[in-house]
Parts: sequence; C-alpha cells; structure tokens
Amino acid sequence: MTHTTHHRTLGGLSVLISGASVAGPALALNLARRGARVTVVERAPDLRAGGFAVDFRGPVHRTVLTSMGIWDEIHARQTRMGRQVVVDAHGSPKVDLPSLMMSGDVEILRGDLAHLLYERTREHVEYVFGDSVATLTDDGDGVDVTFERGAPRRFDLVIGADGLHSRTRGLVFGDESRHLRFLGHYVAGFDVPNPLGLDRTGRLYSEPGRAVSIGNYDGDPHRAGALLVFRSERLTHDRRDTGAHKRVLAERFAGMGWETPAVLEALASTDRLYFDAIAQVHVDRLTLGRVALVGDAGYGATMGGMGTGAAVVGAHVLAGELALAGGDHRTAFAEYEARIRDFARGCQKVSGNVGPFFAPPTERRIRSRDRMYRLLASRPLAGFFKRLTERAASGIRLREYPA
Repeated sequence: MTHTTHHRTLGGLSVLISGASVAGPALALNLARRGARVTVVERAPDLRAGGFAVDFRGPVHRTVLTSMGIWDEIHARQTRMGRQVVVDAHGSPKVDLPSLMMSGDVEILRGDLAHLLYERTREHVEYVFGDSVATLTDDGDGVDVTFERGAPRRFDLVIGADGLHSRTRGLVFGDESRHLRFLGHYVAGFDVPNPLGLDRTGRLYSEPGRAVSIGNYDGDPHRAGALLVFRSERLTHDRRDTGAHKRVLAERFAGMGWETPAVLEALASTDRLYFDAIAQVHVDRLTLGRVALVGDAGYGATMGGMGTGAAVVGAHVLAGELALAGGDHRTAFAEYEARIRDFARGCQKVSGNVGPFFAPPTERRIRSRDRMYRLLASRPLAGFFKRLTERAASGIRLREYPA
C-alpha cells in the first residue's frame, strides 16, 4: 500500500515555476493538488488582462480541462464568438469563416483563462509578482536560484513556463537565437473603438503581404480588438521599444484600404500594444538536469499553433508523470519528453500557415485563399474540416495518472 501512496503524492517536492500566463498556473494547479510545494514567479507586476482569444478543440483538450476541473468554468467565461468574415476594401463580405474554424469547441480570452487558473491555485500556491529568475545553479541535488529582486532560494525542480522569449530557457538551454525560428511575418494587437459596431464577430481585410482584422470578443459595443499581420524580413528593433513598434506599423500599413486609417489612429494613442515576430520555438530537448520547459517556452508558436492547448496538455503530462514516478524527476522528465514532443511538433506545424493565411503575398494568392476557405466552409466539407482542425490537437494518447 505504501508504494501507491508514494505514487499519489508529491508532498515535500518544492517546485519553482517561472511564468504566470497559462502554462505556469496550469502546471501549478496539477502539482499543488498532488501535494507539491509550488512557487510561481512572474516578471509582470500583476496578471495580464485581455490578450488574444485562445481556443480548445477535440477530445484530448476536453479530457485535460475536465481533469483540471475547469471545463465548465471555461464555458461560463467563453467569448461565444460567431463568424469571422473576410471582406473587400468596401467591407463587402467575400468569405464566411465559421466559428468552429477560428474558435474551436470553446474559446476564451487568454487573460480570462489566466485569472481563472490563478483563482483556482492562489490559496495553495505561492505567487511572486514583479520579479524574475536571475541565475540558476543545478548541483544535481537541487537548484539554487537567485532573483532580480527577492532573496536567493533553493528548489528541487525549476520549470520554465515563461513564454516564447523564455528567460529560463536562455539560462539553461542556450541563447534564444538558437531556438526561435522566424516565420517571415510580424503580428500586432491592441484595442480599438468598435467602428463597425461588431458584436462577437470579426472582419478580416487583406492586401498583398499585409492584413488588418477587427474583432469584438466580449459584446462591449464600444470596444474591439485589432490584429495586424505583415510579411517582413527580420527586423532589428528592440523587443521592448513600443515607440519603434508603432513607427514600424504606421509605415507598413500606410495607404492601406478599408478601416485601416481608423485602426492606425487608435494605434497612435494606445498604451497597450502587443508586437512580436511570428515564430516557433524548437529546442533539442525539453529537460536538462532538474530543469524542464513547458508550454511556449519549450514548443511555442506566436499564434495559430494551438499553443495554449499544447501548454495545458504539457502541464497535465508533466505533473502526471511526476506523480507516477513518485517525484523522481529523472524518470518523469524522460517520460514527459517522450510523450509530448511529437504532439507539440504536430501542433506547431499548423502555425506555419498563419502568416500566409492572414497576409498572402500576392493578389492571386489572396484570391486562391478565399476560394479554398469558401470551399472548406461549405456544408459538404464542414465535417472533414472539423476533423482536420482537430487532428493536431488530438495527436497524443493520454495515460491514466494518479488523481
């Protein structure tokens, strides 16, 4: 009997998770309820609200979210996003993209999901906001961690869940330039007034090499989100220089039709701009010694790669393998790596098409995109299309893990 109890509990295992977006709190939830002592450190001063909408699709996502006890709560907070429509320069509809294609089985704003996970874990997990990991020293028996602000501490395990530009990955697995694969496009997102009076629907307008999308995800008649995608060589700006980002966007989208002038006006005054390269993370390995990567830090894609789904599945598998191995990280990390790698790669593959989908390079490619999606959205092919969008999300066989 003692053996199974040993399996079921991670009591006494101290784990530091870097990052409090989705992967970090999802892992914290899975570890804390098995008895681990979990600390989450997050560079931002508090939880980030809003953000892009993220979706879940297919039986694997559902199984994992149900086992975490949050399936119903995600539905309660979902965007209920309807159709997204591809329009011409006059705003006339060209193609209807059904909600299943863009929003999966259920869709929620990233910030809402982060809040939900935080609420579920904050009583059992220590959260430290406004700080980040400075150095990691793994001596084989534990990891000594120094922080930018807090006092040094020692943990049994350290998990990098700190996103595409992971600090943890940089410290342990080498410089970002080795792991980030640029996909020839950039994306920006920010709030705009709701010029089209949209109500939980979206509009997408493309010209060769650039696209503007406006969507309303929360039913607020006065507010919408703008998404800008453009094709580009790699830029050499500082990733944190918002002024430079605004200049780049104003330049790249100058003279573009449809609602673009109003969107650029909102861009000039926004103080919350998201701007990044469309890229994928490719690492040789997800674990090294007592350190592991989960979510975007290990197998992320900027957008379109079901990254949030992959993150919650990864958190489920990593915590489950640690529980099965009774806290033995060597066994657990090897199993996690073996089980998640191909699944994560499959999800990433889907994201390779996201830049060309939004911003095809030529007029001809825009027309052929529209034709293809008109066909896929038609009744006879809708079922096939649903299976296609779920294939990557379902590409893993989950094991039974100790509850």
